[in-house]
Formats: sequence, C-alpha cells, structure tokens
Amino acid sequence: MIRRPLILAVAITALFGTSAFAQNLSPKAQYAYDTKQASTRYADDKKLCTEETSSKARMQCLRDAKSEYDQAIINAKAAQKAGNSYASQPSKQPQHQICADCGKVLAVNVTEKAGEGGALGMIGGGVAGALLGRQVGGGRGKDLATLAGAAGGAFAGKQVEGHMKNAKTWTVTVQYETGAKADFAFDQDPGLAAGDLVRNSGNGIARR
Repeated sequence: MIRRPLILAVAITALFGTSAFAQNLSPKAQYAYDTKQASTRYADDKKLCTEETSSKARMQCLRDAKSEYDQAIINAKAAQKAGNSYASQPSKQPQHQICADCGKVLAVNVTEKAGEGGALGMIGGGVAGALLGRQVGGGRGKDLATLAGAAGGAFAGKQVEGHMKNAKTWTVTVQYETGAKADFAFDQDPGLAAGDLVRNSGNGIARR
C-alpha cells in the first residue's frame, strides 16, 4: 500500500508552494506543469512501494500509484480544456456601432394637395360658356350673356382641370439611431409603415 499520509503532506506542500506560480500559467503551460508534477509523484510512489514487505503488497501499491497517476493526467487534461474554453471567450461583448444613416419609421401620413387649373382649362371652359351664353337673350343682352358665359366657363374650366390634377403625398417620418428626425415626401406609396427599418439611399430612404 502507498503511505498516503506522507504523500498527502508532500502534495499539499507542493500545492500551496506553487499555487501563486500556477495561477499565472497559460492552459498549455499549466497542463505541462500538472503532468510533470504527476510524474514526479508517481516516481516517488513507486519508490515507496519498493519498501513494502511482501510482493503482493508491492503489486497492490504499484497499481494504486498507477491509478492515481492516470487520474492526475485526466484531471490535467480536463483543466486544460476548461482553460482553453474560458480563454477563447471575449472578455466584453462588442458594443453596437451607431449607424448614422440608419433609422426607423415613426409614422406615414398621406395628404391630398389640390391641383391648379391652367390656361387650357380656362380656354376650354370659356369657349363652352360663351356658346351657352349666346343662346340667351338678344341684342345687347345677348352680348352680355355671352361675356358672362365666357367668364363663368373659364372659371369652371379652371376648377375642373385643377380637380383632375389633385395629387397625394406620402410623408414618412424617420428617427435615426443618432436621435435625429427627418421627413421624406413621396408622390407614390413608398410601401413603408411605422416600425420599418430604413437607411438613407441617395436623396431618399430605402428599407433595410
């Protein structure tokens, strides 16, 4: 049998005497150190086994010594693997980089802008009004009715043309990651909604 009290005392002394040194080793160097220590203890144990009085006791002592050595090697490998896993982990999570051109849609508002009639509507309406005015009255009254019809027709024609030119505008409000806000106007539906992630694209914005 191995004289365990003596071996335990030697191991404890070695552990406390070298703990400060071992803490500063890399996983690979720590493994080399642990295996060397295990080999040294194994050699010492085998010397102690030769002092046993019977061959049976010596064989049992050697088996115990080999078992302890194998377990020490297993523990050293496990410690190296754990140390490598810990060393590979980043000490800090990478901070999110602010994208100055990136933002989120806060709101989409649709407005309708009334169009303005042009000369074409006024001319067309004036001609139509004059023709209708000439159908009323006679003489001087007929002339006045023609003028009134032309004026009224021109006004009506301008309004009709303006109504035909009514246009919708989509205003998209964006808040950037920097905290700034901006509005973008579209003459067609941009297909965006509140909460969509966007980024600058030329003079406008595009979905991310």
